[in-house]
Amino acid sequence: MAHQQLSLRFAVVSSEEDDREEAIDELIASLPISKSPIRPVHSLSQNFWCPILVLPNVIAFRWHFEAKEKDILLVSNPKSGTTRLKALVFSIVNRSGFDISNTSLLTSSPHDLVPFIELRECVSNLMPELDVPAEQRRLFSTHIPYPYLPESVRRSDRRIIYICRNPLDTVVSSWHFLLEMARSEDQPGWSLEEHFETFCRGEVLFGPFWDHITGYWKECLERPHKVLFLKYEDLKEDTIGQLKKVAEFVGLPFAEEEEEGGVIEEITKMCSLNTLKNLEVNRSGKLSPANTVVEKRSFFRKGEVGDWVDHLTPSMVDHLNSIMQEKMSPFGLQFKTC
Repeated sequence: MAHQQLSLRFAVVSSEEDDREEAIDELIASLPISKSPIRPVHSLSQNFWCPILVLPNVIAFRWHFEAKEKDILLVSNPKSGTTRLKALVFSIVNRSGFDISNTSLLTSSPHDLVPFIELRECVSNLMPELDVPAEQRRLFSTHIPYPYLPESVRRSDRRIIYICRNPLDTVVSSWHFLLEMARSEDQPGWSLEEHFETFCRGEVLFGPFWDHITGYWKECLERPHKVLFLKYEDLKEDTIGQLKKVAEFVGLPFAEEEEEGGVIEEITKMCSLNTLKNLEVNRSGKLSPANTVVEKRSFFRKGEVGDWVDHLTPSMVDHLNSIMQEKMSPFGLQFKTC
């Protein structure tokens, strides 16, 4: 009898999963596809361009994910300081369990420790994998725009830490990163000019860039207890100050003894781009899970503010600045560019 009940339950679950996957496939098939030369191929879903490769997971996450009280979601546009933010927040949240001499960052990529929701394999198992006790603080990340988040996140006070970067450096960094992806797949690359034009049209990973940023910025203005809005340039300039802000926001402020003991400085040093870049775990291998072929080293290039000076022409700079002026200045958003 128990075996029959188990078989029946499995059949029901399998049927539900098949129906869900069929519904997702039908939805994706109905969406417009970008004609840009930039790869991977993107579909336009709810006014955002999402790589078809990960769209099933994005939709499944949006439809079925139930947020828990202590969840922390790290969000960014691609190539906006995501990797370093993951390392910093992971270290803050887990600092009572180990010190810098035995941190998991020495043996695991920040992207494995704080995985991208949209890169997880097996759509049908996505939600059960995240099913842990309510009292446990869960860390995960995404590039998903705010309007596309699950209702359980949007309509609750679950903590979101958002990081963005000035658009001039972002367009250059994203070009280098996508070229690395193309090379790893033996695909042809494209020029910076082609990438720039695509970026300015908004047809890039989870773009348009400006809508992605303003979506989280407006939520931060309305609910600052829910969304902590960081800028990569500020994190670079004052890492310790930003670390304290993050720790306060997630409810784990640094104690006076920790500050006097140099804990913040240790985390800052461990999570610097130079340290992370030179760790063996980040110098070889591919990002897991297996539905991406991105080399881990591709996540560590320069991380400098003002790198755009060596790549963009004056006319490119003027054009992108004019777009940002139109799209972001009404919301009071400005960026340091050098």
